[in-house]
Parts: sequence; structure tokens; C-alpha cells
Amino acid sequence: MFTGIITAIGQIKSAQVKGDGLHLTVQVPAGYLDDVVLGDSIAIEGACMTATEIKGNTFSMDISRESLNKTVGLDQLGPVNLEKALRLNDRLGGHLVSGHVDGVGKVAHIAALAQDTNGSWLLRIEAPKELAPFLAYKGSIVVNGVSLTVNQTQDTATSCLVDINIIPHTLQNTTLGNLKQGSIVNLEIDLIARYVARMLNNA
Repeated sequence: MFTGIITAIGQIKSAQVKGDGLHLTVQVPAGYLDDVVLGDSIAIEGACMTATEIKGNTFSMDISRESLNKTVGLDQLGPVNLEKALRLNDRLGGHLVSGHVDGVGKVAHIAALAQDTNGSWLLRIEAPKELAPFLAYKGSIVVNGVSLTVNQTQDTATSCLVDINIIPHTLQNTTLGNLKQGSIVNLEIDLIARYVARMLNNA
């Protein structure tokens, strides 16, 4: 389990073909892996992966073809959001996050809010239509591993438009600051919404 609070930005340094998947090596800030052991879970751009090798300030993992098909950003060199798995005595600063990507969305708009003197930005995402029932005003959504609050939703014929306000701190300390119109992002719906929908469907 995770919280959606990014604890570091790493860099994918190599992506080597292994079977039908990939073997990735990620470089992290000094000291980040001090409490990580082999087999620990680390979320990368919102996708839960297992550390299979640790060397200094790098760790490696194997990613299956299924994971690659269901996510974006894990097969390219460059910066990635990282979060180590939640411990039972940790603060829950975001919301309960499983690290299982439910779908990919597209950035429809990202720009500074002119009327916001605090420097917030508006991020509008086209989410897959099948995720629409799980997205609600003031609900939670995970974008590339970051826990965010939904400010507005609008259903269209082919998608669900989700508006999110992003504060400068989040832009500066996650990879969300690199997004632009047309960028593809990993999305995870709220865990509670998932179970509520399941119970209602079986009622």
C-alpha cells in the first residue's frame, strides 16, 4: 500500500529487454535506499514494482509485458516519481493507494490559474470513460503516483474530463511539472470507490 505522497524523484538509467518485459535500473537520491531491502515494493509513476537488486544509489526491477501494456512511462529513460511502500506507523498524508494502475489518461490542458495568486495550476485530464463512475467532486485520484483531489468532473461521449488544481510545491517536487498538453499519464481510482461500486453492483 502507498499514500500517493511522492518521496523522491528518481531517474531510469537503463531499460533492457528481458524475456517479453524489461529490466529497469533506477538511480535515486543519496540515502533513499537505506531502509529498503530486496523484495520491497516501490511505486514508480504510480505502478507498484519489486526491488530485485540494490547497488549504492540504484535499484533494479523486472517489469512484465502485462504491466508495460497497462501503464506509461516505465519503458523510457528519464525522471520518475517514487514512493516506498507504506508502513503501519506512517502518516497517511494522501489517501490509500494500491499502486495498481486502472487506466491511462491524456492531459487535455495544463496551465497556471491567472486568478490564483498562490501560483496554482489547472490540470485537466481525459480519463477513460469506464473510470467515470469512480471519479467524483472532492474525491481522490492518483496521477503518475501523486495523490490529488478532483475539483470537477464532466462526462463526455468518450471520456470523463477531470479538473485538478496543483500547487507549486507539487509541480516542483514531482514529475507532474514536466506534463504538457497531450501527455499520457497513469491513473488509479480511489480504493474505497472501487469497493463501494462492487457492493452496489451485487446489491
